[in-house]
Amino acid sequence: MKKEIYPCIWFDGNAEAAAHLYARAFTETEVMTCTPMVVTFSVKGQQFMGLNGGPQFQPNPSISFFVHCASEEELNNAWQLLSEDGIIRMPLDQYPWAERYGWVEDRYGVSWQLLSDKSNVQKPKVVPSLLFTGQQNGNARKAMDFYSSLFADATIITVSEYEDGEGEVTGNIKYAELDIAGTHLAFMDSGAQHDFEFNEGVSFVITCDTQEEIDFYWLNITEDGSESNCGWCQDAFGVWWQVVPAVLGSLMSDPEKAPKVMKAFMQMKKFDIAALLKAADE
Repeated sequence: MKKEIYPCIWFDGNAEAAAHLYARAFTETEVMTCTPMVVTFSVKGQQFMGLNGGPQFQPNPSISFFVHCASEEELNNAWQLLSEDGIIRMPLDQYPWAERYGWVEDRYGVSWQLLSDKSNVQKPKVVPSLLFTGQQNGNARKAMDFYSSLFADATIITVSEYEDGEGEVTGNIKYAELDIAGTHLAFMDSGAQHDFEFNEGVSFVITCDTQEEIDFYWLNITEDGSESNCGWCQDAFGVWWQVVPAVLGSLMSDPEKAPKVMKAFMQMKKFDIAALLKAADE
C-alpha cells in the first residue's frame, strides 16, 4: 500500500498563530486552511496539520523537525523568530555535521533543528526526527524496521551507528533516515537523561482511502501498542499515529453533515467509514 504520512502538532488554541510564525520564519511556506479546530500548512513541501486540541498535550523535543535553510539569511531569520520566547537547546554554531546548526524549541513547544544547506541536491528540506530516549533508547533500529515493513514504499536512506568511545551504546543509531513516499523520517538513539518522551503533542497522520487500509494500519500499529479515541493509536515504541479516512475532510467541510459525523466518530476508536457515511446521511 503506497501511503504518505505527515505530522500533526497539538496546540492550545494557537495553531493559526503558530502557522503564520512559521510562514515568516521559512521561505516556501504556505498556510492553506484555517478552521477553529484544524490549521493546515506546508513548510518547504512538507505538509503539517495544526490541531487546536487544548491544554491536555504539548509538543516536546522527542519529535523535532530538521529544516535545511537555503541561505544564511533564512537561517538567521528563522533562528531569531523561533528563539524569541523559546528555549535554545543547542546554540547556533559550527558543529562537525554542519557549518551552522542550532536546535531551538519555539514559544509553542515545537522543536526545530536548523541547518544551513547551500547544496542543489534534490532532497526533502524538512525532516521530522524521532529521538529514542529513556526506556526507548536502543529501539530506533527496531522502529525503522517496523515502519519499513508497515509501509510498502519505505526505503532506508542512511544508517550511522555509534562507535566505541562515543559515549553511547556501541551499535545504537547515531542518525538514520527512512523515506516513506517522499516523506523522510530521521531516527536517533540517546542515552542522555531527558525529561520527555513520545506523546500526543506530535503525531503522524495516515490518510486511508478504504476500510481495508484503516484496518491494516490499525491492527499493525496497535499490536504491542494501544488504542485511543477518534483514530488515534500508539505503537510499541510510544509514537502516536492518527489513522483517518480520506473522506473525513469532505464530510467535515459540509456544515449540515459535520455535526452528525463528529457525533459518530467521537464514539469510535478505529474509524468505520460505513458508519460515518451513514451518520452523514441521517
